[in-house]
Amino acid sequence: MQHSILIIEDDADIAESLHYNFKREGFRSTIAESAEKGLRVALDGKTPPSIIILDLMLPGMSGMELCRRLRREPTTEHTPIIMLTAKAAETDKIAGLETGADDYIVKPFSVKEVIARVRAVLRRAEKETPPRYQDERMSVDFEDMRVVSDGNDVKLTRKEFSLLEHLIKNSGRVATRQQLLDNVWGYSYFGDTRTLDVHIRRLRQKMGDCGGCIETVVGVGYRFIGCK
Repeated sequence: MQHSILIIEDDADIAESLHYNFKREGFRSTIAESAEKGLRVALDGKTPPSIIILDLMLPGMSGMELCRRLRREPTTEHTPIIMLTAKAAETDKIAGLETGADDYIVKPFSVKEVIARVRAVLRRAEKETPPRYQDERMSVDFEDMRVVSDGNDVKLTRKEFSLLEHLIKNSGRVATRQQLLDNVWGYSYFGDTRTLDVHIRRLRQKMGDCGGCIETVVGVGYRFIGCK
């Protein structure tokens, strides 16, 4: 299967460099010079992108706002998004991940690193998963990426869902922070482990009264214990 990549980037040199290198690696790619065009291409049901590379500093609508829009649309709510930006502050990274990005790469960057991260994100998105988890108060449909807690649908980002999925598949066992980063963010991720803690906190909040299904093992990591 040939994956398609949507590059939303207003810097022509960067966009063309990525486009050329993705093509060399066997990907199909499309360039959108603005957020508005990127939104139109992303929502085209005939040729949906496998993954989106998103610059944050775009004319008109910002990359952050576009990411929020994409996560609200059924067509793209689970499409992997990698943010590509010159904003290197930790607060910017956390904001990007909380908005719904699956990864965050700071400019200037290595094209080889971008390609490696794209492959890692796509591998995680395509992992074979068991069909369903069910307990007395919570159900998780891995195929449809649907979570129901106490009868209420829980809307999760792809990263949050991947975290929950990994924890459930290792139910009862402690998953260290490094294991979670390796399996959900990929082996190429060398960021701060606080990024993981932010995602776990948001996941618990969204799960409501079932947020306690994820137990903190102090100084080690997290464990899934179910919703009781």
